[in-house]
Amino acid sequence: MTPSGTNPDEAGAEKPAGGTGTDHSASPAWELLLPAVSAPARTRGRSLQAALREAVRSGRLPPGTRLPSSRDLAADLGVSRGLVTGAYEQLTAEGYLRSGRGAGTWVGGAVRAAPPRARDLAPRSPGTEADFVAGTPDLSLFPRAAWAAAQRDVLARLPHDDLGYPDPRGLPRLRTALAELLTRRRGVVADPERLVVVSGVAQATALLGFVLHARGVREVGVEDPGSPQHDALYASAGVTTVPVPLDGEGLRIEALRESGLRAVTATPSHQFPTGIAYSARRRAELLDWARSVDGLVLEDDYDGDFRYDRAPVGALQGLDPEHVAYAGSVSKSLAPGLRLGWLLVPRSLSEEIVERKRTMDLGHPALDQALFARFVERGDYDRQLRRCQRAYRERRDTLVAALAEDFPGAKLTGIAAGLHVIAALPARYGPEERFLARVRAAGVAVRPLSAYTHARAEHGDGDDGVRLVLGYAHLSPGRIRAGVRLMAAAV
Repeated sequence: MTPSGTNPDEAGAEKPAGGTGTDHSASPAWELLLPAVSAPARTRGRSLQAALREAVRSGRLPPGTRLPSSRDLAADLGVSRGLVTGAYEQLTAEGYLRSGRGAGTWVGGAVRAAPPRARDLAPRSPGTEADFVAGTPDLSLFPRAAWAAAQRDVLARLPHDDLGYPDPRGLPRLRTALAELLTRRRGVVADPERLVVVSGVAQATALLGFVLHARGVREVGVEDPGSPQHDALYASAGVTTVPVPLDGEGLRIEALRESGLRAVTATPSHQFPTGIAYSARRRAELLDWARSVDGLVLEDDYDGDFRYDRAPVGALQGLDPEHVAYAGSVSKSLAPGLRLGWLLVPRSLSEEIVERKRTMDLGHPALDQALFARFVERGDYDRQLRRCQRAYRERRDTLVAALAEDFPGAKLTGIAAGLHVIAALPARYGPEERFLARVRAAGVAVRPLSAYTHARAEHGDGDDGVRLVLGYAHLSPGRIRAGVRLMAAAV
């Protein structure tokens, strides 16, 4: 196909001002239009416009390219001239093309070529032989068959009205099911009227940050060491985080009192990352502090369902629901990609939280809520929790045994719970930076406990050995054993 670059009556015309003067009329880019003209007659015009538009967007037809005359292109494509003329006129009106009387039609300069593909910015550990970074569940355990069955059932039965804008707190059906579940499994005081369905604990934290900021609070305490995500989440609401040190029982209450803070985020059932559970005495002292300053504790119950040596400790919120906001999600039990969680708020904050949720996103997707409600009501979620419990207990046991074999003298701290362990390796494996460099070179992804601290000097510099935060839930027992052997061989 060799379409001509000009009409016979345009042969002597000057090129339009501002053009590049480049004539690409014989470009193979016109071949991109062939599939479009094979479309059914009723959609052929739209298909031709879309194909020509995409050729300009993608850069296959760069700015300054002179297009064939409508007569010549119609002849080469085997379509009517009116079809091509209509496409030229439409894209000229949209700004993709430009034309002038007697000057032909050209690709305009306003369009910028689109990137060739969308980038994936999801957190990954590419190129690793073993990935012990904590925080990810085993996504292969996602109950696809049960989820698909629930989805079919919900789609068949969901009232049409439930597909409208939902209550910003969430569908009443889901809030009722979650209130029963959390009361039974986590010992919270769960009023469905004060339960808000959110996009995970991250949104729950941000919501509280915005409401606290509106009330004049500019600083919130966070555990040190603790999750680094809290800093950015509170910062997005204009609130600064203040690190509060821990001891073997939990947050140091004396330091909390001296800080002058009135709000703090905590993980009392299974502290991240140290792995301790707050003692009964420290839980009581934390609540006494909150009452004395009329303050707030945000309880992040990120993996409270997973305890392997005994029944899980009940949530702190159950002891004082007016001074504790309780947040949890399905990120560790189902999949973080579902972006589904919950927030139980004190009565004094509920209206402000709900209004902020309304203005933030007008509520969580209704279909996802109805699906999860059915999943909880039918017992599927309890079955999933038991399945994960069995799998993660086996993997923790495998990791403990592998460390004992390949790193003699290693000590584990924290309770038997959750999705990670803290391994303290003897001094002969240090210093920490050298250890990390060697295992990284061997293709092992791992993070030290020091990576989660705010005041590193206070927590040591690693000269007395290496303390690692080792995630295991996403690894099979075989991969755990192989990863530990690879790490040991590297050092």
